[in-house]
Amino acid sequence: MEQVKEGNIVRVHYTGKLTDGEQFDSSKGRDPLEFTVGAGQMIKGFDDAMPGMTVGEKKTINILPEDAYGVKDEQAVIEFPKENIPKDMKLDVGMQLQLRNERGQPFPVTVAEIKEDIIVLDTNHALAGKELVFDIELMEIVK
Repeated sequence: MEQVKEGNIVRVHYTGKLTDGEQFDSSKGRDPLEFTVGAGQMIKGFDDAMPGMTVGEKKTINILPEDAYGVKDEQAVIEFPKENIPKDMKLDVGMQLQLRNERGQPFPVTVAEIKEDIIVLDTNHALAGKELVFDIELMEIVK
């Protein structure tokens, strides 16, 4: 049987969970995810798990933060003036917002704390600092 090697285009079904079992993503009910192995399209730990797999094979992998979305960077927690938020917007801790960088590109942030004049925003990826568990099934090696 043909085994996956770097450079192959593959299609997989996956379910991503945290170590406590909470599911954060899945391809179930959708088309399989297609990507090129080793091209940097996936987080490193997911990419690294693919070589050697055969069509129909299933595996469960654990990915440490440094091979997923990185460790949590405390310098990525910023203070944002409350006056820059629309007056009618209701904020809650844990709420996701979109800010724009200097090039106008949107990026997600999470409200970490609400103070009198300041909102503390966490610009880390929501999964930064977390160990991830993926159930992977190789559906196809694209020819």
